[in-house]
Amino acid sequence: MDRYDSLLSRLLWWATVLIVFCFLVGPFVIMVAASFQETRTYFTGPWDWLPTEPTWLNYEILFSRSSVIRWTLNSVIVSVIPVIGSIAFSVLLGYIFAKKKFPGREVIFWMFLASIMIPFQVTLAPLYLMMNAIGWIDTYWVLIVPHLLNVTGIFLMRQFIQSIPESLEEAAIIDGCTPWQVVRHVIMPLSKTAVATLGTLGFITAWNNFLYPLIFTASESMRPLTVGLATFADTTSSFGINMAAATINFLPTFVIFLAFQRHFVKGIALGGMKL
Repeated sequence: MDRYDSLLSRLLWWATVLIVFCFLVGPFVIMVAASFQETRTYFTGPWDWLPTEPTWLNYEILFSRSSVIRWTLNSVIVSVIPVIGSIAFSVLLGYIFAKKKFPGREVIFWMFLASIMIPFQVTLAPLYLMMNAIGWIDTYWVLIVPHLLNVTGIFLMRQFIQSIPESLEEAAIIDGCTPWQVVRHVIMPLSKTAVATLGTLGFITAWNNFLYPLIFTASESMRPLTVGLATFADTTSSFGINMAAATINFLPTFVIFLAFQRHFVKGIALGGMKL
């Protein structure tokens, strides 16, 4: 009886895994497969997305008729630079809030944290007026500078750095290290997991950002990939071309996540233990 119960449990387990896999991964499989299907306006059957004669035509049309290379370059710029700056500020401020004692430290930190509760849509209009007043609309500055400070990143680094023994910091100071050298030679090497987690989350968020660059950019040459492909999709009725555009936008974040997934999962687990 126990043998049949065990077999039934395993069957139910694998059936559940298969169903969840189909719901989570299935749309991406259809997206990639449909991008190799011949160009057509719509599909007449449930399996028309499956290419019988795979072709690169959709990608050729996409690269020849749009500025996808320029959009990709813009996405790289507005994703990599803010993430690097955000990590630097997060590590420094996280170290200060975790290890340094000064009047009002907790009040300032919780004021930072409280700002997360303010919806982005509330600050969107005032931010646009501010950026327009200083002439940053439709420039790289407006896409980079406001994202250099990440409150969530500061919180994550503070929680992680608090777990680093103070004896390591004290030993470095005794050896003659300045605070900057302590951060560089002690805190940073021990925080690689948290930094990888912060970098992965930041890159994926910045790469997939749509509303912000849609509002703050006007010219085609300044659009990132998400906005550029969305506007290009409005000019074509081809389902295959749209799926090719979606695949191009999806692949970089997928590769980044695969490369850092081990650090990402470990960082989330360590961060959760400190909450």
